Amino acid sequence: MTAIKHALQRDIFTPNDERLLSIVNVCKAGKKKRNCFLCATVTTERPVQVNVVKVKKSDKGDFYKRQTAWALRDLAVVDAKDAVKESPEFDLHFDKVYKWVASSTVEKNTFISCIWKLNQRYLRKKIDFINVSSQLLEESVPSGENQSVAGGDEEAVDEYQELNAREEQDIEIMMEGCEYAISNAEAFAEKLSRELQVLDGANIQSIMASEKQVNILMKLLDEALKEVDQIELKLSSYEEMLQSVKEQMDQISESNHLIHLSNTNNVKLLSEIEFLVNHMDLAKGHIKALQEGDLTSSRGIEACTNAADALLQCMNVALRPGHDMLHAVKQQQQRFSDLREQFARRLASHLNSVFVQQGHDQSSTLAQHSAELTLPNHHPFHRDLLRYAKLMEWLKNTDYGKYEGLTKNYMDYLSRLYEREIKDFFEVAKIKMTGTTREGKKFATLPRKESAVKQETESLHGSSGKLTGSTSSLNKLSVQSSGNRRSQSSSLLDMGNMSASDLDVADRTKFDKIFEQVLSELEPLCLAEQDFISKFFKLQQHQSTSGTTNEVEEMDGVAFSRSYTSGVPQTVSSEKDMIRQMMTKIFRCIEPELNNLIALGDKIDSFNSLYMLVKMSHHVWTAQNVDPASFLSTTLGNVLVTVKRNFDKCISNQMKQMDEVKISKKSKVGILPFVAEFEEFAGLAESIFKNAERRGDLDKAYIKLIRAVFDSVEKVANESQKTPRDVVMMENFHHIFATLSRLKISCLEAEKKEAKQKYTDHLQSYVIYSLGQPLEKLNHFFEGVEARVAQGIREEEVSYQLAFNKQELRKVIKEYPGKEVKKGLDNLYKKVDKHLCEEENLLQVVWHSMQDEFIRQYKHFEGLIARCYPGSGITMEFTIQDILDYCSSIAQSH
Repeated sequence: MTAIKHALQRDIFTPNDERLLSIVNVCKAGKKKRNCFLCATVTTERPVQVNVVKVKKSDKGDFYKRQTAWALRDLAVVDAKDAVKESPEFDLHFDKVYKWVASSTVEKNTFISCIWKLNQRYLRKKIDFINVSSQLLEESVPSGENQSVAGGDEEAVDEYQELNAREEQDIEIMMEGCEYAISNAEAFAEKLSRELQVLDGANIQSIMASEKQVNILMKLLDEALKEVDQIELKLSSYEEMLQSVKEQMDQISESNHLIHLSNTNNVKLLSEIEFLVNHMDLAKGHIKALQEGDLTSSRGIEACTNAADALLQCMNVALRPGHDMLHAVKQQQQRFSDLREQFARRLASHLNSVFVQQGHDQSSTLAQHSAELTLPNHHPFHRDLLRYAKLMEWLKNTDYGKYEGLTKNYMDYLSRLYEREIKDFFEVAKIKMTGTTREGKKFATLPRKESAVKQETESLHGSSGKLTGSTSSLNKLSVQSSGNRRSQSSSLLDMGNMSASDLDVADRTKFDKIFEQVLSELEPLCLAEQDFISKFFKLQQHQSTSGTTNEVEEMDGVAFSRSYTSGVPQTVSSEKDMIRQMMTKIFRCIEPELNNLIALGDKIDSFNSLYMLVKMSHHVWTAQNVDPASFLSTTLGNVLVTVKRNFDKCISNQMKQMDEVKISKKSKVGILPFVAEFEEFAGLAESIFKNAERRGDLDKAYIKLIRAVFDSVEKVANESQKTPRDVVMMENFHHIFATLSRLKISCLEAEKKEAKQKYTDHLQSYVIYSLGQPLEKLNHFFEGVEARVAQGIREEEVSYQLAFNKQELRKVIKEYPGKEVKKGLDNLYKKVDKHLCEEENLLQVVWHSMQDEFIRQYKHFEGLIARCYPGSGITMEFTIQDILDYCSSIAQSH
């Protein structure tokens, strides 16, 4: 190691004016061992700089090179890893932590010792040495090679000692007293030695001369010790006296503490007694009100309500720890429980009596509403019961079992009451719809068996509102009135029920008003009852469900979810769920009755499904705006599904019957029945669905119906034997186009254009087909001319063809003089008149189109004559003006 040190000093550090003080052979921890040397160096120039240099052997291995250098002032921590156990590992904390493993522990310790000495000598900022043995920092390094290196290092470190300012000043003063101090240093040193000997002798003489004074001082010290002993004796006596005083003061302090503790306990006891008296004492007036209070008068109800609230406050007071163990508190709590039980029993009994009494009073007014399409008003009943709303809330919070029993009783009784009222109400509605009346007795006194309508509705009950029957022999509803019978037959394409001639607009309007009246009466009835239930049964607040045990109970088919907290059950279902469940129980008959009424209306006239769809949609929309999850909204929504099914069934029946339509083979077709009936349906639907919420359903039905009408018209036209196909298509699509143009149905714009196009195409086809008859030979002749031209013969050479020469042309033209042309046109007019129907009035339109087409053909023939027979002078025996005159006179004569 010494040879390496000298080599490094010579090759690396001497050229940089540095001296190598210590060296250690290391490698990086945790990596492949690639040895290098860490060197501690100082510069030879002042100020001295101390560095730690990493030296590595070159790749070729023949010399060393300086790799990295760190200033010692940047070193923050030296970590030797373990101060007790020998370990070659150590860390140096510069800008980052460098982990090293020395080749031997001795080298590591020597290097760390050198770092410590350099830190102590040259750096103001001290380095932290952790996990380093204290002996290593205080003692010298062991002997041997390392001793020589360390010793040399220490000598190099200690070979120079600077003087401080005080020493420099003393030396300057001493040298100023001797002129030759600088020129003759030896003489100056001898002089200093002589003076030092003189001073030493003086010191010895002074010590010997002061022995007497020392003896005097020792005597004085002995006397002082005696005085100290006396003072200690007095202090001991004083301490004994103070100890007795301390014991007395302790006794006094303990006595004062006991007095203070007693006073504190008395104050707390008084506070507890006042708390119990103030919070658990119920006034005599409240006790009397709970035991004997009048529950029929408003004043008595108010007094009972106040007393019940006071009792609830006393029972719910939050007792402090230990109160429940007091006998008086237990007695008072038992007294409160007895009062609560007694009053709850009395209140529940009274409210049950009120329910029964109010129900009887309500039933007495039922007869006056039975003959009218109105439902009884329950407002007085609700108003009287709402006086007990606060007591119901008290009962709900204190005795949920009785509260639940009252809820059951209310639902059971009210459901029967509402069922009677609603059934009678719907019975009146059905009678008004069918026109049936009862004779001899008032409505309320007649048995229901005598009603023909009842018999009909019973059949509807059995079939859940569905109507069955053959599509060919359609269902008929016969209801006897007082003295006459009204027979209904099929309407729009035998729309399943009544004839349009029998069931006029007034009848449909009457049905619409009755259905609207039914819905208008049901809505306020349900809303008023729902509002009353919410207020009376105190369902506004949602109860907390934290820390509760859930339980589900069945209440006469209605599930109620409950929870129990501290023995008191609380509802865990939301207000809306609870109210909807109660409303479903109370008004369970509304949905079946509505479905039966809808089935009856649909059986009377399936057109009524349009009215019902619009009215029901509007009421559902209104109910959902108020509360989408309410009983009314749900019920009306369910009924709306039935109405929509009836509407869809009506549309399907029309389409099915269109497909099954048959036409007479002996008479002309004219406007097909389902085309005219589509016009009637569309006109009625537009008047009903104006500004309706369910317009989209009608638009979808329009699309289905119009496509079915188009297909059926084409099918009939193809099967027609008496009337030409083009005439059937032309007349019916003209009628459809006129209907759609008049009604302006936005969703059928494309179909309107299609109808117009079909009408135009078939009009043109019919005209062209019919016009071939009056000039048949002339048509055949010129078709042959055009065929020759098409074969490549030049137009001016056609006259050289034997079959198409000028002589043949003149012969054909002579067969069609003006008189014959007029006769042919007259026959054509009669034929067209025979094909066309009067109701569509298209004869003049068709005749005018034929006139135009005839003139076009005439001009075409003249053009062919001019091109193929130039200079021949051949012309037709009639002119365009003659054609106009012929057509005009024929039209006027007919």
